[in-house]
Amino acid sequence: MTASSTRRTTAAQSRIAAVGAIAVAGALILTGCGDQTDKSGSSDTSSPSSSAPLADKLPKDIKDAGVIKVGSDIAYPPVEYMQSGKAVGIDPDIADALGKQLGVKFDFQNGKFAQLIVGLQAKRFNMVMSAMNDTKDRQNGIDSDTGKKVGNGIDFVDYFTAGTSILVQKGNPKGIKSLDDLCGQVVALQQGTTSEGIAKTQSTKCTKDGKKAIKLQTFDTDPEALLRLKQGASVADLNDFPVAAYNAKTSGGGKDFEVVGDQIEAGPYGIGVSKESTQLRDALQAAMDAIIKNGEYAKILQKWNVTDGAVTEAKINGGS
Repeated sequence: MTASSTRRTTAAQSRIAAVGAIAVAGALILTGCGDQTDKSGSSDTSSPSSSAPLADKLPKDIKDAGVIKVGSDIAYPPVEYMQSGKAVGIDPDIADALGKQLGVKFDFQNGKFAQLIVGLQAKRFNMVMSAMNDTKDRQNGIDSDTGKKVGNGIDFVDYFTAGTSILVQKGNPKGIKSLDDLCGQVVALQQGTTSEGIAKTQSTKCTKDGKKAIKLQTFDTDPEALLRLKQGASVADLNDFPVAAYNAKTSGGGKDFEVVGDQIEAGPYGIGVSKESTQLRDALQAAMDAIIKNGEYAKILQKWNVTDGAVTEAKINGGS
């Protein structure tokens, strides 16, 4: 998710098997999950250890420091969110497992999603891990809205697969079944995301079909968009399926929202690293492959009930 580079922008639809109800402890409190920019969210990963099996694959400066700084928008449950001052969720758990292979801690540092790639390129972070889709535009530094090159791009180590879902009020009072039903409607979502790109592409399709454009409302965080939906100020929110399913399950005890329609444009989440950080990229790939092979990865996905999003290998730049 960069400020103007969305996660995916192609119109083709695909689906992956339903991840199922995300039954995890705790409920999303819409008024308390706002952006916690500049607050650290350490995930209490394993202590640095030069005896870790893949420690020697890391760049010397990171190995010596014993810490990998991770840029993340920690307001996207169940992928990453704050709980008792600590970053928890799918991404922090995977980072914890990677840390055991590499002998370093992963220090999650909170920031707005739309600024994470900027922060990475400014070397405020060593990597980005934040439910970020691996796309060719992000790899090449292309603004998906304009098609213009705006940066050097980044590399990805892919670690999960998910599509975008439509979240509506419980009972679906507006009868939303697909993207076509959003024409002329107010849709709230997080800015700089693939969901925003999908909504903009659909809005263009609406006008070409002689219908009204989508009235798009964008926010710094997904909880802000969810609040608008809960209040009835929008008819839908678009977000990643694990997140949509989690909110449908937990918000208001399951009485606030529901997911409708099929997943849209399923694709890989990637750990983002700078183009010049090839040694770190390759170390992360090796560590991901190791936890896939030893079963730790599967255990994490089982814990969060998202096993259908599993990958069998950690590809580099596997997104389209």
